[in-house]
Amino acid sequence: MKKSLSKGHWALITIFSVLIIDQLIKIAVKTSMYLHESIHITDWFYIYFTENNGMAFGVEIFGKLFLTAFRIIVVGFVGWYLTRIVKRNFKLGYIICISLIIAGALGNIIDSVFYGALFEESTYSQIASFNPGNGYESFFYGKVVDMFYFPIIDTFWPDWVPWVGGNRFIFFSPIFNFADAAITCGMFALILFYSKYLNEAHPDKHFKGEDEQVNSEK
Repeated sequence: MKKSLSKGHWALITIFSVLIIDQLIKIAVKTSMYLHESIHITDWFYIYFTENNGMAFGVEIFGKLFLTAFRIIVVGFVGWYLTRIVKRNFKLGYIICISLIIAGALGNIIDSVFYGALFEESTYSQIASFNPGNGYESFFYGKVVDMFYFPIIDTFWPDWVPWVGGNRFIFFSPIFNFADAAITCGMFALILFYSKYLNEAHPDKHFKGEDEQVNSEK
């Protein structure tokens, strides 16, 4: 009889699956589309190629090197936390949520660390190609590739609305990638299904309490 997959295996499968899908999509877009080129899928879904220096959904704050270093530190901490909750046999759903967050963060880190040195620059008139050593930037200064655009509502404010009347209104204008989606799904699932469990699962509090319980049983 075959042995079922452990929770650690599920965590690794989740992380590597997200990373592979994310990178395949990004490389395909970057090496086949001009910067800001748009492909119409439906009226509310476009593949729109853009790049950013910032965090999820194109928000740009602080310096590029700081953001990359910050991401690496955060992923290192969350990775440590993941190993602890796997060893402590936390719920599989909770482990998958944490794995999605780690995988999404790693996906964007790969862009930031390697893409600048591995790919030529994408412009309005040039499609980038894979060219290691002759990239558009040095290591740790690459741009994150985004492509999913969902203008679910694209209309104009009525003229009678104060201050914004007549201006264009787009509901959900951020452009994001598969890694961003993994982070967002993981966070929302934690809040919706594991908010109470998340509070109880604080690493210091939970692990300390569990160790004390084990010691008392001895």
